[in-house]
Amino acid sequence: MENMVDSWRKISQSISESTFTSLKELKFDKPTPVQAACIPLLLSYKDVAAEAVTGSGKTLAFVIPIFELLKKRETALKKHEVGALIVSPTRDLAQQIYEVVCCFGKQVPNLTTSLVIGGKITQDNESVANIMIGTPGRLEAMFEKKQGHIELARCVKDLDILVLDEADRLLDMGFEASLNTILSFLPKQRRTGLFSATQTAEVESLIRAGLRNPVRVSIKEKSRITNSSSGEEIQRTPSTLKNYYMIVNSDEKLNQLISFIQTHRKQKIMMFLSTCAGVDYFSKILQPLLKKTQLYCIHGKMKNRKKVISRFKSQGGGVLVCTDVMARGIDIPEVNCVIQYDPPTTASVFVHRCGRTARIGNTGSAVVFLTPEEESFVEFIEINQKVPLHKMDKLEIDHNYIPEVQTMAVNDRAVYEKGMRAFVSFVQSYAKHECYLIFQMKKLDFGRLATGFGLIKAPKMPELKAVKLENFYPLPVDVNDITYSDKTLEKQRQIKLQSESEERKKRLTRPPKSAAWSDKKDYKERKMKRKEIKERKKEKRKIELTEEDIDDLEDDFRMVKKLKNNKISQEEFDKEFEVDSDPEL
Repeated sequence: MENMVDSWRKISQSISESTFTSLKELKFDKPTPVQAACIPLLLSYKDVAAEAVTGSGKTLAFVIPIFELLKKRETALKKHEVGALIVSPTRDLAQQIYEVVCCFGKQVPNLTTSLVIGGKITQDNESVANIMIGTPGRLEAMFEKKQGHIELARCVKDLDILVLDEADRLLDMGFEASLNTILSFLPKQRRTGLFSATQTAEVESLIRAGLRNPVRVSIKEKSRITNSSSGEEIQRTPSTLKNYYMIVNSDEKLNQLISFIQTHRKQKIMMFLSTCAGVDYFSKILQPLLKKTQLYCIHGKMKNRKKVISRFKSQGGGVLVCTDVMARGIDIPEVNCVIQYDPPTTASVFVHRCGRTARIGNTGSAVVFLTPEEESFVEFIEINQKVPLHKMDKLEIDHNYIPEVQTMAVNDRAVYEKGMRAFVSFVQSYAKHECYLIFQMKKLDFGRLATGFGLIKAPKMPELKAVKLENFYPLPVDVNDITYSDKTLEKQRQIKLQSESEERKKRLTRPPKSAAWSDKKDYKERKMKRKEIKERKKEKRKIELTEEDIDDLEDDFRMVKKLKNNKISQEEFDKEFEVDSDPEL
């Protein structure tokens, strides 16, 4: 322990014995460069904006100063007074920070800690504590009195330090408005630590808004990649990490993946896919094919991620199939290799995926699978991210696993449906790739891709309407006859099919043909009644005219006829009808 104490005391004489005890529990022998640079600055009440490669130990760089500053306060914090606030972009990273904070908190029992993420609250259901770790959305809701029983805005008046961890990702995920709301409630006289892997324009804007004259710390790894303009040697990944790429067709990827895992069976591997549906599918089909390898899966829609991460951490080997939810911040020790089965959605994600291995000075390797049409991505990464990639030759394949996957789909409808969803989601993700000039939909071989997914039938989707599928041979199977191996699911499917069949019969069954209106009894009755009423009215009008009236009308008609035939003059006619003549007419 003396060597460890000497190593840490070189960076600051202010670290207490309780901190050294916690460091010993965490097995940290000496500080990393980012810790050596940031801890003294934060302890001397400076604002710090730190940029360091992934896996450089940024968490301890702010956790240690938090405890040292809070222990040195002139007046001790009360139960609901917040002295430190740590904002994290994801629940998993917040949970990880909370575990580290709790390890230090054992030695300082008078400081309380709480974790507020997605509705979960720790520390005896007390949402407000001396040290709070949370995600932006939940913290914003608490500040605006939408959640929690205690008004958080009143509890942060004596805040000593604010930490924004993975600040670049906070802004990438669209939390800028939430961060601005949180900052508006915090006191100006505070210390602020901003930690990120990259310094983007958005991060610079946040630095100007939230930090007062910050000290900038930039920790970079040296490598053989040299900036031609300045001569500076820079690299975005640890120097102990070896990056490889393998050129392989889409229908060969699965076989190459299985062979690679089998040759590294004793190692701890993280395998990255682009979609949640892909994780569900590949974790389903890989376990029967890799019987001697323990498989775990994690994606953003899962609720029990903490348990899976804990189990994977405790194992000496195995494969974690995951999405980019595990690409940043989460510290899983002793990861030997990273496989990027699907190409990363952005160039920066490539670096963060690789950074899951070779952490804190350890060695590791990473390999990305690319098709021949995507090979230019290698040069793009070398230029854009300053990461050199070395070509890895394809492994010798002595067995084709595609037919076995297709057999799984034929025997279990769950495998068939997961495969279809995984294929569709991958194509949709591929279409939205940031590097669209390299990852072009028109160059994507859908037939080989469907074969590589082990599909027995191509799905119906807009992207395949005008595409002729080559290099794909669907099985002559009626997919409606494929059943679930899970009897409960199959029973539910049969009930649903029966219900749909009955609904279809109802729609197809025509109602009895209705009789014509003219044939209906009530129509005829109404028609006869209207005819009788009409005749009665006619008879009534005839009865009202007397015989004398009829004779007069006949005489008048004869006189009109004589006038028309010139048998009488107009004067005689007027005299007969007693009409006064008007000379002016």
